[in-house]
Amino acid sequence: MEKREALFYEKLNGNVRCKLCPHECVISPGQEGFCWGRKNIDGKLYAVNYGEVVSIAIDPMEKKPLYHFYPGTEILSVAPNGCNLRCPYCQNYTISQERARTEYISPEELVQIARRYNSIGICFTYSEPLIWYEYIMDVAKVDRNMKIVLVTNGTINEEPFLQLAPCIDAMNIDLKSMDPEYYRKTLKGDLRTVLRTIELAHENGIHVEVTNLLIPTINDSPQEIRKLVEWVASVSRKIPVHFTRYFPHYRWELPPTPMESLMRAYEIGKRYLDYVYLGNVWSETGNDTCCPSCGNLLVERRGFYARVVGIQDGKCKKCGEKADFVL
Repeated sequence: MEKREALFYEKLNGNVRCKLCPHECVISPGQEGFCWGRKNIDGKLYAVNYGEVVSIAIDPMEKKPLYHFYPGTEILSVAPNGCNLRCPYCQNYTISQERARTEYISPEELVQIARRYNSIGICFTYSEPLIWYEYIMDVAKVDRNMKIVLVTNGTINEEPFLQLAPCIDAMNIDLKSMDPEYYRKTLKGDLRTVLRTIELAHENGIHVEVTNLLIPTINDSPQEIRKLVEWVASVSRKIPVHFTRYFPHYRWELPPTPMESLMRAYEIGKRYLDYVYLGNVWSETGNDTCCPSCGNLLVERRGFYARVVGIQDGKCKKCGEKADFVL
């Protein structure tokens, strides 16, 4: 383990207050914060998870899911152990909500691994990458040509995010609900912070896509779906939104999301947004990307396989409209 002093904290007579995310944990000597990634050692805050990798794999970009960012490519994907939320249905709970074995990989070594596998870049994903703040920044500095991608819950304070933003090329941000009480009581998070992260990412030129896990009786009402897509459209109707199917995991045993709910979300979403997709489900609907101007097929998808068919020189082959893709 590399001993790395954390960024964004203040000293409080032996205790420290972490200022990375809205929890702003006050941590006494020898103790960890809510996310497990930061620890008070002798009155200083250290990122004790720095470079400690719990999972590593090569994934299709579509698995993130990122549908409008280098479609059809693969990316090295890595994760830390821990999270700053407590979602009771987390499908990756064995690495986000439970202690797991990790292995140290330096920023330089991680970039070398990515190069070895001809990866377009590095995706920080699976658990919560924002608790790996210092590590992400250092990895990004090793090779500026590597694409840096985050799949995240968006729970980070504004100042730290703005300092990290120049390092990030793309983000898929989970917008789990539009109910602030649900965020606070069930997830131990803060809705306003997530919304602000989405806004800031878009404003700072980061490619943004949004995922909403549709959970029966929790966040699948037409009213909530409409509220979510209206809000995303207020930032930009060109932001892709992925409605994904819930399956029982971890502590929750609700039944899987009915297909009718997913189709309803898709139909509502298409009224407000140019790009709406369905995930965790095999369906003819909600996979391909068509030009919002003329309906021409731009990208064809089957599972995680993607093929660009209707884009030439960054434009729709049929009508010439600019394609909303990073290629």
